[in-house]
Amino acid sequence: MFPIRDTVRSRTFPIVNWGIILANAAIFLYESSLPPGDLERLFSAFALVPSEVTSLQPAGLLALVTSMFLHGGWLHVISNMWTLYIFGDNVEDRMGSSRYLAFYLLGGVAAGLTHVYFSPAGSAPTVGASGAIAAVLGAYFILFPTSRVITLVPLFFLPWFIEVPAVVFLGVWFLTQVVSGVVTIGAAGEFSNIAWWAHIGGFAFGFLMVHLFARRARTYARWHRDEYWPY
Repeated sequence: MFPIRDTVRSRTFPIVNWGIILANAAIFLYESSLPPGDLERLFSAFALVPSEVTSLQPAGLLALVTSMFLHGGWLHVISNMWTLYIFGDNVEDRMGSSRYLAFYLLGGVAAGLTHVYFSPAGSAPTVGASGAIAAVLGAYFILFPTSRVITLVPLFFLPWFIEVPAVVFLGVWFLTQVVSGVVTIGAAGEFSNIAWWAHIGGFAFGFLMVHLFARRARTYARWHRDEYWPY
């Protein structure tokens, strides 16, 4: 299933969400301009390497943040930014721009630490905004329980669009991450190059911590002089 859009209208312009998308796009275009040797050095300096975090190397700790602005290919960056575009604007709307930025960065760090916890001796560099975006999805799951996601389902090579409740769409997505993560426990990355546990940790952070960042529903309603959703 491929998400096209959600049914919740944002009340404010998501300046931080767009800033994050544009920053990731600009950095990826810079990556694409580099010769292979320079790109490898860029990843060596700024990608997340679990063993460097567990050994408390300053560069490794800094990479908990920098790695979430790097991507490994066009499909990687486009799929991540498309997902953030669909779900991030509404979460920023409920949190406010400054709190949303803090939430996004902390969610990415929590995702990175979860990945490190399950692969403490890992030496493979990890890049991508997926963990931080998973935190946004976890927050969306709580904040917009009645939302629906317009989803493209390929049916014998024909496009079929259906409305799926957001809690179902995101719940199924999370369960696939958990199953994939459990399968890779102890595999040391042998069977997958995807940081499943980063996704799980990010989603859990968003799900559990959203109340510390989001405006209360009634406060949000008064701010916009509009109807509010249940919190």
